[in-house]
Amino acid sequence: MIDNPVITGSGEIRSNGNFHGAPIGYVLDFLAIAACDLGSMSERRTDRMLDINRSMGLPAFLAFNAGVDSGLMIAQYTQASMVSENKRLAVPASVDSIPTSAMQEDHVSMGWSAGRKLRLVINNLRRIVAIEILSATRAIDMRQPLKSSPALTKVHAEVRKVVDGPGPDRILSQEMARVEILAISRVLRTAAETVTGPLN
Repeated sequence: MIDNPVITGSGEIRSNGNFHGAPIGYVLDFLAIAACDLGSMSERRTDRMLDINRSMGLPAFLAFNAGVDSGLMIAQYTQASMVSENKRLAVPASVDSIPTSAMQEDHVSMGWSAGRKLRLVINNLRRIVAIEILSATRAIDMRQPLKSSPALTKVHAEVRKVVDGPGPDRILSQEMARVEILAISRVLRTAAETVTGPLN
């Protein structure tokens, strides 16, 4: 994202088109804002599943033994912390430019900073969504004998291959990581598509 020529290893000077990187920086910043919003919505859905006042009959915090076990309370804390971090990271980098080099470099795109922030936001978003999936599959178990849709049943089965169902409190970090890997690998989407067809 530079608008200066590049000198290649052979000594040739190649133009980069003399474009300014600001439009790319703007898009990267906007993507971070949109990803931040998606994570915020995901966390709110999880919070609703864990809140006995809004979960339509699910046990508090999706705990196996509510009142004794903490269930997925700490997982939701983890989500909330990443959502808050994403809100800070979603502050646009492209609005900031400081003249340097005796005012020769008077306006820069800050696109590199926007891209680095976006990578952190996306990493957090993946983990936020993984926690929602972990919570949703536990909620499905706790709704039995009610059944979910055929597509969700397929997704639930894939999650249960790597994560056990409800039980007494246990360390959740490994389970969150396993579900994140499932989501990245598109296994869950593929499972749903066996019922729904292509999800475009």
